[in-house]
Amino acid sequence: MSTERTGVLVCGGGPAGMMLGLLLARAGVAVTVLEKHGDFLRDFRGDTVHPATVRLMDELGLGDRFQTLPHSRLGNVSLPTPDGGLVRIADFTALPAPYNYVAMVPQWDLLDLLAREAGREPGFELRMKTEAVGLVRDGGKVAGVRYRTADGHEGEIRAELTVACDGRHSALRRDAGLVPKEFPVPFDVWWFRLPKKPEERGVPAGLTPIGRGAEGLLALDRDDYYQLAYFAPKGSDPRLRAEGVERFRERVARLRPDLADRVGHIASMDEVFTLDVKLNRLRRWYLDGLLLIGDAAHAMSPAGGVGINLAIQDAVAAATILAEPLRRHDVSLADLAAVQRRRRPPTVIVQSMQRLLQRVMFERQFAGKRSGPPRLLLLFGRVFPRIRVGAARLIGFGPRPEHAPAFARRRPAGTDSAPVEEAQHG
Repeated sequence: MSTERTGVLVCGGGPAGMMLGLLLARAGVAVTVLEKHGDFLRDFRGDTVHPATVRLMDELGLGDRFQTLPHSRLGNVSLPTPDGGLVRIADFTALPAPYNYVAMVPQWDLLDLLAREAGREPGFELRMKTEAVGLVRDGGKVAGVRYRTADGHEGEIRAELTVACDGRHSALRRDAGLVPKEFPVPFDVWWFRLPKKPEERGVPAGLTPIGRGAEGLLALDRDDYYQLAYFAPKGSDPRLRAEGVERFRERVARLRPDLADRVGHIASMDEVFTLDVKLNRLRRWYLDGLLLIGDAAHAMSPAGGVGINLAIQDAVAAATILAEPLRRHDVSLADLAAVQRRRRPPTVIVQSMQRLLQRVMFERQFAGKRSGPPRLLLLFGRVFPRIRVGAARLIGFGPRPEHAPAFARRRPAGTDSAPVEEAQHG
């Protein structure tokens, strides 16, 4: 078995892993990212890029390139009323421009952009089709990982620091013996696509979840199709698949009659992807030589679409705190603890809000005790318009938004390449 060495080993090429790899490489740290797939082309991953992340792309000098990616803009979130109207509960357009929208960007395009930019740095390496399968230990310290490639080759990579960004089912977390605290979730989600009509393209996008009885539907706007999320009580997947695609089409058409003319595009239940929704977090995000961030440290509910953005902010905080210790080759437990200390509070706040939203929006509905949004929530949305701005700010930027560290800032392509002076922020 071959043994190699690197400075920082990032396991998982999702948003947290690729952003962390880019930032550390710009800090002059040797970093290797392992990604088990051969590309980033996987449907129904988190595609909602919030204002905090759009601003971060500008700070990194990538704003112009980000804007060339195929995307649509989400301006508001509304809830349906019993009389067929809508009440706006979050208005992103009311936030200060230019960070006054949520960008709906295919995640593979975002990851490709980050990979290309990281590849410009001399100390960066991305290994596709390479999966981290277990930790390597040296005494009581994590010293790297064992990996396996798609063709069956196995080896070891040793590193000063290993960062687990391998998602909610993290193999490295399991090998480390770290067990997250689980919170109950009343629903699962089934993702699928339906095409847009030509006249529906280019229409400003809003987000309106529909709920009736023990099910709901949410449509995310894409350039030429809708990405839909069907919500039903947790554990319903065997029943839905046993009922078959015709019955599933009927459910979609009942919830969204305006889409009934195209539900035939769901050819089979094989085209409906199930997300086993989890909401959990680790009590401790690190061991000596190992740090966990993103979903590996805290799996988020899809409520609010905040998972990708929290993961990216974890990466920014980790790079900001750890870059200098890594350059000194002297990362301590106190440094790793500082990352958790910075990122745990916003994680707890967002997860607490998601748990409240589950109780208010989903639990009573899925228990058959209410159909549609709570009337008190609709009343607040009507009577207190400032709530819409506060909700948009909280969703869009989170409780503790991160800014790009000075060492990672660049001017946009075509201008002076010197780092941009770091903005003042809290």
